[in-house]
Amino acid sequence: MSDTAHGKVEDNPKILSGPVLTNSPNAVLSKTLLSRYNDLPLPADKILATYIWIDGSGEHMRCKDRTLNFIPKQPKDLPVWNFDGSSTGQADGHNSDTFLVPRALYKDPFRRGNHLLVMCDTFKYNMEPTETNHRVKCQEAYDKCKDEEPWFGIEQEYILLDSDLRPFGWPPGGFPPPQGPYYCGVGANKVFARDLVEAHYRCCLYAGVPICGTNAEVMPSQWEFQVGPSVGVTAADDLWMARYILHRLAEEYGVIVTFDPKPVQDWNGSGAHTNFSTKKMREENGIIEIEKAIDKLSKVHMKHIKVYDPRGGKDNERRLTGLHETASINDFSAGVANRGSSIRIPRAVAEEKKGYLEDRRPASNCDPYAVVDALMRTCILNE
Repeated sequence: MSDTAHGKVEDNPKILSGPVLTNSPNAVLSKTLLSRYNDLPLPADKILATYIWIDGSGEHMRCKDRTLNFIPKQPKDLPVWNFDGSSTGQADGHNSDTFLVPRALYKDPFRRGNHLLVMCDTFKYNMEPTETNHRVKCQEAYDKCKDEEPWFGIEQEYILLDSDLRPFGWPPGGFPPPQGPYYCGVGANKVFARDLVEAHYRCCLYAGVPICGTNAEVMPSQWEFQVGPSVGVTAADDLWMARYILHRLAEEYGVIVTFDPKPVQDWNGSGAHTNFSTKKMREENGIIEIEKAIDKLSKVHMKHIKVYDPRGGKDNERRLTGLHETASINDFSAGVANRGSSIRIPRAVAEEKKGYLEDRRPASNCDPYAVVDALMRTCILNE
């Protein structure tokens, strides 16, 4: 296909933002040498904990390690730590110490043993939440409605990029054949980097992230994994940790993960479709509660759009066009088995008259804490 058939990749400034990896041979380490040291016996009382957090962008992640001399059983067992917030867009240089508070523990699939991955949220010097800490409000909302048992399952789409920030496996300077054979495809001419996807699947399950499936998506080098069902704020913890594990694995494979909602014009974008239900929705004739929730969502459409990507809807403007299995960003719609609507009711749900709804509006780079919070507040708390 020619460049003019779909527009040039280079025309999209988002896909070319960020550093391009150097061609220097010293920039890439041998992937085999570390194995010589991974089996070094460590003292039995030394546990390595990786503290992970969301930075000031609201979509990128940071991490750092510390040694513990005990095995923590729950997040509050770990010490509160801090970092230089002026280097992550979360503090001024003259008052840069920013606090890390552990919130969720996962087994470390990279170091294994008793070592841990620790999902944290961030607080300013005065212990007020940072601007990108949406977990606090999400927790507050969940605490008010936990008796309703809000379940979430999030479908995370993403795209893999080569070192030159073009989609992984795409021909230099051009495009692959039009989309059609790639969704759930099989074969070297239809899917790329399945070994990375398989490694991510297994690492997440080992870590304790409830991944329930994965598949190749509509655009070549685009994939999806599904997390859940998880209850309340835990769903967002799980998705952020799955994202971190994916980035870490891609680092080892030498490819780049982008959660940009629309990196290539005229091809399918990436979303984080969010499946949501309450206890009443899952009971007999729960379709009545589902329809009530959809009615509530219809009345605050733009309010939700503003929290469904980190830039208040600006990223989703490129994705929610009414084309490529999306609804228009400006119009609310709902339908049974309709992937061109804002809210989809799965056909099985309509037939069984109970189950869940799928909100197709969240962008792939959304903060799931903000999405989960908004759905609980609108559909359950009537806020």
